[in-house]
Amino acid sequence: MAKLYLFGIGGTGSRVIKSLTMLLSAGIDFNGYELVPIIIDPDSANGDVTRTVEILKAYQHIHERINKEKKAESSFFNTPISGISQNFRLEIKGSHNEEFREYIGYSELSENNKALISMLFSEDNLRADMEVGFKGNPNIGSVVLNQFSESEDFVKFASDFSAGDRIFIISSIFGGTGAAGFPLLLKNIKNADHTLPTWALLKEAPIGAISILPYFGVWPDPKSKIDKATFISKTKAALDYYNKNVSGNNSLNALYYIGDEVNKDYENHEGSTFQKNDAHFIELASALAIVDFVATDDSYLQNVNGRATTPLYKEYGVLNDAETLTFGDLGNGSQHRLREALTKFTLFNLYTENHIHSSLDLPWATGSVKIDRQFLGQPFFNTYIRSINKHYWEWLTELKRNKRSFAPFDLKVGYNNLFELVAGTKAKKGLFERGSNYSRVDYVLSRTEPKVKAKSQDTFFIELFDKALEDVTREKFG
Repeated sequence: MAKLYLFGIGGTGSRVIKSLTMLLSAGIDFNGYELVPIIIDPDSANGDVTRTVEILKAYQHIHERINKEKKAESSFFNTPISGISQNFRLEIKGSHNEEFREYIGYSELSENNKALISMLFSEDNLRADMEVGFKGNPNIGSVVLNQFSESEDFVKFASDFSAGDRIFIISSIFGGTGAAGFPLLLKNIKNADHTLPTWALLKEAPIGAISILPYFGVWPDPKSKIDKATFISKTKAALDYYNKNVSGNNSLNALYYIGDEVNKDYENHEGSTFQKNDAHFIELASALAIVDFVATDDSYLQNVNGRATTPLYKEYGVLNDAETLTFGDLGNGSQHRLREALTKFTLFNLYTENHIHSSLDLPWATGSVKIDRQFLGQPFFNTYIRSINKHYWEWLTELKRNKRSFAPFDLKVGYNNLFELVAGTKAKKGLFERGSNYSRVDYVLSRTEPKVKAKSQDTFFIELFDKALEDVTREKFG
């Protein structure tokens, strides 16, 4: 199976990977690729990174369990996810518990070299503690991140890379880690050490990337080195550099651009556990760019001597420029990819969190494969499924309350109005339906149960809900 090596640089990179993992949980098609996420962020305690790693581990466990017996016949959790390290992170040498001046050996430099360094970096730069990243300073990031190729994790990635694999890079363009990391990572991939057996493959590898323009701000804080007033100037400088050194020399096969008006300011946290921004529609749309890239035909992703022959440049747009977006406000491509998959998975979340314990005496749970209270108490369901459920609901809630808002669902539906779930869509009502809306789901689950051939509880459970909720979604919402 071919792999997509997905590099997520900085906090934005982690949040886009989180959105992509939510989409894959819901069964978004990934064109047969295995996903290998690689997070690059020197801030080891970053709240966004920690949350994304937790989601990836839960997903990975579920996928492995349901495919242990045989390949599961389910779209839920269908795409395999693996990592080059236990925590999906690329370790950056020398970026922990150290000031930038110590990292570059400032005290050992000659007076002439110290004078040169003082021209290039301010005193604040030199005294910057890199434990929480580069605090919006790409000049610092460019020095530290230029050591990519010397890390054991980078060598492992390069050594594992095979013919047919692809690479995608996520980075914001208005901060420090992403803006500096993207071109440096690209350079290190294209110019991999010739002692690596895969260097020629890496040089000609199909590579896509998304550059995320400003889409949020931060509150003014005199104690913080991060100032949203600099975001636009940094973006212009980065775009000019990319034009000359990335897109200008056809280093990429596909480059996606995305951004939005800055509608919301977050608390100004330079990093660590407090940097845990709400999910944003821009991150979801960026995840769709990755899905688009793996779906792109090989013929559009050819290279000659490390240069793309037909580079693609894409932007993202919505059908209606609304403050609160629903499925109907998105273009046809986004609606096609998102509507059914997210509706199915949202129904799965609601049923397994609110109704499943009261339905274990029904035919779907008492057939040849028993789904009982013991099953619900085991780690597969009680730890990993419920962890994904918690993060998925948190993700939907954050998307809804952010600006701009993405609110495709009414998250307050109950037993008697479950099928009012999809915003702007009137559900079809069956002629003989009685009782709560959950009763219809119960009926379809029991009707589907004999068609599911899996023998293990884990695989049976996911296949049953995937098939039954697909029927419910199409029956009710078209």
